[in-house]
Amino acid sequence: MYPFGKGMARHLPFLLLMIPTALYVLFGFGPSLVTVVFSFTDATGIPGTEWHFIGWENYRTFFTASNADDQMKAIGRSLYFAFAVVLIQNAVALFVAVLLNRKLKGDVFYRATLFLPVVLGVTVSGLIWQLMFNPMGGPVQRILKMFGTSSNFFGSYEVAFDLIIFVQIWMYMGYSMTIFLAGLQSIPRDLYEAGYIDGAKGWTAFRHITYPMIAPAVTVNMLLSIIGALQTFDIIYVLTGGKFETSTLAWNVFAAAFGSTSADYGRASAIGMIQFVFVLIFAVTAMVYFRKREVEL
Repeated sequence: MYPFGKGMARHLPFLLLMIPTALYVLFGFGPSLVTVVFSFTDATGIPGTEWHFIGWENYRTFFTASNADDQMKAIGRSLYFAFAVVLIQNAVALFVAVLLNRKLKGDVFYRATLFLPVVLGVTVSGLIWQLMFNPMGGPVQRILKMFGTSSNFFGSYEVAFDLIIFVQIWMYMGYSMTIFLAGLQSIPRDLYEAGYIDGAKGWTAFRHITYPMIAPAVTVNMLLSIIGALQTFDIIYVLTGGKFETSTLAWNVFAAAFGSTSADYGRASAIGMIQFVFVLIFAVTAMVYFRKREVEL
């Protein structure tokens, strides 16, 4: 009846839980609540300036101002970015994980190499690809010139956004691969042996044995990549600074709050809340769908 002792000792677990709870309220829930409040104000973030409640004005401005068309395009780019990253990143990560799970010679080296971009960080990764795609004589430009063509890469309206998607996938594919690999290595070999006796080989074994067994890993990777892609702004900042039609909804939050000399915390908070709704809708929808798929498989 008293697993933690009697008297004051019974309250020790609750006292210990108060520390992380207080930290969460201070650094997690608190700032989120302040963001909600700020979205209804004209706060600028400039010390000493007054701010006032203006109701839904920031939200109306987002959808009706002269730049509303740009905001809609940013939403479209956010959805395109998320769709491309989620689909390609997880497909490539699963393919690579299946290959590495076959105990290839040097598989530890391959795993470390593929996971390295995750460790490098956004700034280092961005600088690496800026050098690779340098239009003034970078390695990729030299290859293109061998075929009689050239490109401005991150300075091009046509390819800059797609290149950012490529870099995003390159940075985080190793993370998704690790989760898939963990799921693959948890599958008992007996299942494959039993399936082989019944004639399940190659794609048939993957479809009826491998994929159902790694369904939880698929759910985790899909959720993480959806949330991460819809919240990405840092690699855009490093590579293009939001120029050349590469701005997304997440980028607009950063730009409104910190991207100019006249910061607008109220408008940035409103855009942040709109972004939160998008992330919540897509994340919950994906979670429900993939959880249902886990049960069906």
